[in-house]
Amino acid sequence: MRLLLSLSSLVLSLTLSLCEDHLDSDFQSNEGLVVTDEREDGVFSAGGAGLEVSQAAPKLEWDPNGYFTFCPCMGRFGNQAEHYLGSLAFGKALNRTIILPPFRTYINIPFTDWFQFEPMLEFYPRLITMETFMEELAPMYWPESERRGYCWLYLNSDAQCEMKRGNPFGPFWDGFGINFAEEHKFEIFSHADLSNTQDMEKIKEHWDRSFPVKDHPVLALKGAPAPFPMRASNRVIQNYFKWNEGLFAEAKHHMDHLFNGEPYVGIHLRTGIDWERSCETVEGMRQMMASPQCHKVGQEPVTKAMCYPTKEMVLEETRAAVEKYKTKHVFIATDKFSYQKELKEMFGDEVKVHHLDPHMPQIDLIILGQSEFFIGNCVSSFTSFVKRERDGNGKPSTFWSIGV
Repeated sequence: MRLLLSLSSLVLSLTLSLCEDHLDSDFQSNEGLVVTDEREDGVFSAGGAGLEVSQAAPKLEWDPNGYFTFCPCMGRFGNQAEHYLGSLAFGKALNRTIILPPFRTYINIPFTDWFQFEPMLEFYPRLITMETFMEELAPMYWPESERRGYCWLYLNSDAQCEMKRGNPFGPFWDGFGINFAEEHKFEIFSHADLSNTQDMEKIKEHWDRSFPVKDHPVLALKGAPAPFPMRASNRVIQNYFKWNEGLFAEAKHHMDHLFNGEPYVGIHLRTGIDWERSCETVEGMRQMMASPQCHKVGQEPVTKAMCYPTKEMVLEETRAAVEKYKTKHVFIATDKFSYQKELKEMFGDEVKVHHLDPHMPQIDLIILGQSEFFIGNCVSSFTSFVKRERDGNGKPSTFWSIGV
C-alpha cells in the first residue's frame, strides 16, 4: 500500500511492509504497512523512517461471533463501574466481542481516557472501544438501517424500549450518532457469574436462542446487563483495570507534593445532605447499595454507622489507623464535609492532614488506592472501587464502624 505524506512541503512516497506477528488475531492487516505501535484503543498505528502515520492503521476484521455493548447509564462513576464489571462478565459469557462503551459524566468519557486498553485483553482477548468500532467497523458492518436496540421489558407488556428517551440515554447514543431502526424487548436472565460455568453457559444458550448472531450481530443494550450491587464473584475483573498512565502521573504529582514519598492513611467520607438523608432509615436493612462489600447479607444488618459515621467515630478510627500504621499523613476524599479542621486539631503537628478536592474524582480514587491503609464507607460504590483495587494489590482496608 502506497501512502502519500506531506512533510515540510515535500511529498514523500513510502512503501511499508506489514509485520503480522505484532497483530492480535482479531485484526486483519493491509499490505504495505509497518506496524510500529498499538494505540490504547486497540488500533495499531503505522509508520516508517521515523514517521508515524496514524491514518495507516490496519483494517479491522469483523468478528463472526458478533458484538455486544451497553450504556453504563446508572448513577455516577462508582455505580457505573460496578455495572461495567458485571457487563464484562456477561459479554464473556456470550462469547461475543465486547465493545467497551465510554463512561458517562455530562459527556461521554472514552474508556481509554481513564484506563489502559492492553491489560483488559488479559481478562478477555476480544475487545474494542466504542470509538474504534464506530469509526472502523460500523460504517460497513452495522449500517444505520440495521441498528437494533435491546432492553429488558416484559414481553407481553405494552411498554416500548425507548432506547434514547431521557438523559443520559439520549446523549450517550447521540455521542456516536446512533439511532435505532428497530428495538427489541427481552426477558432473559443476564446477571453473569464468572465463578459459575453452568450459569455462564446457560446465559449464552438463552441469548443465542433468542437473538442468534446471524440475525443480531450487534447487541446494543439500553442499560447494563448486571446487578447493583455487583456479584462478589465478579470483583476480580477489576484487577485488569489499570489507570491511564497520564491520569496516574497527574495523581502521582499530587502524591509527591503532599506526602513527599512518606506513607499515609486514606479515608473516604460521604457527608453530603443527600447521603445523610439516605442513611437515616438504613438501620436494620438487609442491604443498602454497595453494603454487601462489608457484611454478610441476610446475617448481619446494615447500621447507620456503616452509612453515616459520626464525626467522633471518624476522628477516633482515623487516629487508630494512624497509630497502627505509624503514618505522618492523612488524606481525605469527600463529597462535602472533610472534617479536616477537626482532624488537624486532634493531631496537632504530629500528623499532616490533606484534602485535595481535585477537578475529577478519579484523582481521589488513585490516591486512596495507593495509601498505606484505607478506611471507606461500606455503603458507597465509590469506596467499593477503591476496596476492589486494593484487594487486588494486597493492600489493607476497612470500613467505618467495622474496626481498624
